[in-house]
Amino acid sequence: MNMKFIRIILVSVCAITLAACSQPSVFISYDDTSRQERYAADALSKSLTTSGYMSAGKNSKYTVVFSIDSIALVPEAFSIVRQGKTVAITGGDERGLIYGALELAEDIRNGVSIDKIKDRNEKPHLMLRAIKYDLPWDTYRHSEALSLHDQTCRDTTYWEAFLNMMAENRLNSLSLWNLHPYPFMIVSRDYPEANPWTEEEAIEWQKLFHAIIRMAKDRAIDTYIIPFNIFVTSEFAIAHNVAMDNLDRHFYVRGETAPIVVDYTRSCVTQVLEEYPDLSGFGLTLGEGMAGMTPKQREEWMTATIIEGMRQANRKSKLIHRVPFSSTTESLGITSIETEKITRATIEREYDMGFSDGPIFADFKFNWSHAHSTLRLIKVHGGPLYDTYFNPVPDKYKVSWTARNEDFFCLRWGVPEFVREHIKTNSPPYVGGYFIGSETYIPAKDYFTADTTGTPWYAFERQWLFYKIWGRLLYNPDTPDEVFHNEFVYRYGDKGKKLLEASSLAGKTPLRFASNFDCGWDFTLYSEGMMALNPRSETNPTGPNVEYVSIDRLINQPPLDTTFVNIKEYVKVLSEGSTFAPERTTPIMLADMLERDCTRALELVKNIKPVDNDNPALKYELADIRAWSYLGLHYAEKLRAAVALQTARTTGNETKRTEAIAHLEKGLSYWDEVIAITRPLYKDMPLTHLSEQGGRPWRENDHLRFHWEIIRFQVAKDLELAKK
Repeated sequence: MNMKFIRIILVSVCAITLAACSQPSVFISYDDTSRQERYAADALSKSLTTSGYMSAGKNSKYTVVFSIDSIALVPEAFSIVRQGKTVAITGGDERGLIYGALELAEDIRNGVSIDKIKDRNEKPHLMLRAIKYDLPWDTYRHSEALSLHDQTCRDTTYWEAFLNMMAENRLNSLSLWNLHPYPFMIVSRDYPEANPWTEEEAIEWQKLFHAIIRMAKDRAIDTYIIPFNIFVTSEFAIAHNVAMDNLDRHFYVRGETAPIVVDYTRSCVTQVLEEYPDLSGFGLTLGEGMAGMTPKQREEWMTATIIEGMRQANRKSKLIHRVPFSSTTESLGITSIETEKITRATIEREYDMGFSDGPIFADFKFNWSHAHSTLRLIKVHGGPLYDTYFNPVPDKYKVSWTARNEDFFCLRWGVPEFVREHIKTNSPPYVGGYFIGSETYIPAKDYFTADTTGTPWYAFERQWLFYKIWGRLLYNPDTPDEVFHNEFVYRYGDKGKKLLEASSLAGKTPLRFASNFDCGWDFTLYSEGMMALNPRSETNPTGPNVEYVSIDRLINQPPLDTTFVNIKEYVKVLSEGSTFAPERTTPIMLADMLERDCTRALELVKNIKPVDNDNPALKYELADIRAWSYLGLHYAEKLRAAVALQTARTTGNETKRTEAIAHLEKGLSYWDEVIAITRPLYKDMPLTHLSEQGGRPWRENDHLRFHWEIIRFQVAKDLELAKK
């Protein structure tokens, strides 16, 4: 062990009662010159202190020894070995050492005494386990639902908590997105006229970004800046009479390829890398602000700006190359094999330039904006994914999946079985990682909870299970459910023992809803509200609108997962006396699965009653499980009603119409249960989904809000329709 010197972590006595109990003491030895080892030691010592351990320096009863062994262990791996009174934590690198220390801290926190710690070894399944984080400044979209996070995201205390969560869950990369991030991070040396801030404002922004990136580095978390393209500041556009489309800050505008814009962008990239030595790298996305450009022109612009800026910097850095969304000159086009060939050749050429520190990641949106659906890859942004990127297997880049969540923001969610199988099903050798996150939701300020007394949560803390499941399973998909079960018990005691099972059952509701409804970009589906984009048509002349999925829409909409059977097809095939293959999921089978799982989830939590001295989050955990369950029961009744109604329409059997009405009445009663559960707990919520519906100007719809009660009249319309 090569240590410059050893430092003692003193685990203080919290109370006289602890001293009276003669709790054992612990000595932690580590390299104090390493920022990452300091973080690991501090995190472990906090867990020990909370659990009542003390320290008397080197004379302590137990010793925890940190070391790095890059020969015996791969990067990010760790081992924990207990020999007598000594616990050795070894990392393949400093990141692995942090994970080992946090693993021990978790055991201690869960009540395992230090002399009962079990030996173990773990190593990463995927090398990239990243958060996609859209910043609330100069946002991709503009709405109150995003801008309301402004002050929270300027607070370094928030970022410290968020980064701690990432480290605890083994999420190793943070990607920060907005239209044009450079002015927040630097005052351009070459183009000072682009600066939109006063000197004091510029200093404050830079202090914030330096703090975020420094704290991430302390926790061995990589950071990436990912700008949308092509954008400049309004000040730059006016000064040079270029990129005038940028003044409106809309994400779909003409691509500005003037040489001065190219030089300005390249210069900014280089300066950012030089002024932020802890920044890991950049990402690029080929779509926004590039209308009118061919795929080849877009790649060439990226090469001349971001890639060249990275190449000219005085150090190596990492690259995320998001694949193009369009094979046409439109910002929203379709996928094509030719575009895949162009992109693969470009990425391989970028790798050969030698500026990249590690593999380049070619990133795809898994099932577009709705990864929380089927496990099967049906489409990426723009359409189907062909095999160009994988055949032959690349050796100069790795594929990453962006698992976008545009489907649930308010209700807590966590289904380990789904995430585990998602990762195992979709990580062949050419896949190197995942991004998780949203484009229409920022996990900062809790703007949902009606009564925040005793619940000073950040938004990500409400969704703790979501992050823990994704992070831990991306690191090791064989992580047992016991890890997540233990967390429930740690938080809620005996009342938490059934919550993982209940969450896993109820949480299948949005997955099944999205799998059964073909969807694409963000607003085409919002599973939590059972809402979808209704395009403009003869029957919807005021559209497009995001609204509750009507029974007629459900009957006609094809499923995302092609193993699911559309209702119209189902009724037609049955009327012909035919059957479906065993691997197909029919609407009635889907309804039965929903009813079985949601009924079981309700049974598991029905006798759990929070009291005043419980963790205040418990009542929300229980309420959200119940809300998902009643949403699932509502959907089950709606599926049965849709089958009966379509049968009545095609056969004239009025008994089936009566049956449909009965199912819809029952389904409406379940919707009312959702309202009764959520109305006391959750405010009417601003959502970006609502703020841009109908394509109206930004912010015009900021007065719109979502709550299940608000759209009840749309739910009731199905009943009126069936009765007609």
